Amino acid sequence: MTLIIRDILFGNPKLDEMGWHEEALGRSAVAGGFQGQRQWTDWLPNADFSEAILASTFDWNGPKQPTPFATENDTCNCISMLLGTLVSHSAPGFHDVRTYWSPEAYERVTGQKPAGKAANGFMHLLNSGATALDETGACKDEKGESVMKPFWEMRPQDIRACLKATDWCRANYEYFRGGGFSSHFRCQGEMPVTMLRFNIVDGVGPVLQIAEGWTVTLPEKAHEILNRRTDPTWPTVWFAPRLTGHGAFTDVYSVMANWGANHGATVYGHVGADLITLASMLRIPVTMHNVPQEHVYRPHAWASFGTEDKQAADYAACRKYGPLYG
Repeated sequence: MTLIIRDILFGNPKLDEMGWHEEALGRSAVAGGFQGQRQWTDWLPNADFSEAILASTFDWNGPKQPTPFATENDTCNCISMLLGTLVSHSAPGFHDVRTYWSPEAYERVTGQKPAGKAANGFMHLLNSGATALDETGACKDEKGESVMKPFWEMRPQDIRACLKATDWCRANYEYFRGGGFSSHFRCQGEMPVTMLRFNIVDGVGPVLQIAEGWTVTLPEKAHEILNRRTDPTWPTVWFAPRLTGHGAFTDVYSVMANWGANHGATVYGHVGADLITLASMLRIPVTMHNVPQEHVYRPHAWASFGTEDKQAADYAACRKYGPLYG
């Protein structure tokens, strides 16, 4: 299945030799996706392996450029993955924004108090195996800290570490009657990441949401208890957004409550400022973000739409100038 998808996206000269010239050219794709549930997966194997390996910085041939590849026909999250990958040079993760764990709920269920980046609560990000294997956190830098590397820096030992940290569980028949395998891992380290979501709002058009934060690690016992509250055969990322004390970032619950969909994408690093600038270039207003104001750059003309309420000015400027690519 993965080979067929690759041929559709990028072409294959062998198809030309077989007389399929047009198909051999591919689609010159920069991203892709798979419908999956339920038209396909009710009777055929899921595409979790295909989605995970296409999005990763490596495959069986070694390091490669990641291909943002969304599941569940979520075109908006595919765009999120693409934008994130372009500005971060890292592999994208596709997640359900599944659960919010408050400090109180965490202590009640596990008998422990959350600590470190998780002290104010966190979110459970996971989807049925459709996340790049880079998000295992198995790659390490020279300090031994977990990182996600651009594909040109991936070494054989990095690839082996990501594969060792991943196993492939039998697909959950409740979701995938046709079977298949889902990637399963637990993000192993604390890493800076940016979660984003591209939405389309009726009457407004495209909008973007951005939440910078960190992956967090939980004690083994606590992880097992919480992970079994949902599907334990899927890859888990515990995410703690950086809080500002106001608006959508008053607390972790507010971040999840204001998120525009049940899906989101993550990429390595705090790249929210780059995404805000890119969004202004594309005339996409940003509905929420937690990037420090001194790091935000938009075109000078945005000041003509107001200087006190930067979000309102962003909406007004994007509406006035219209989409760069219509």
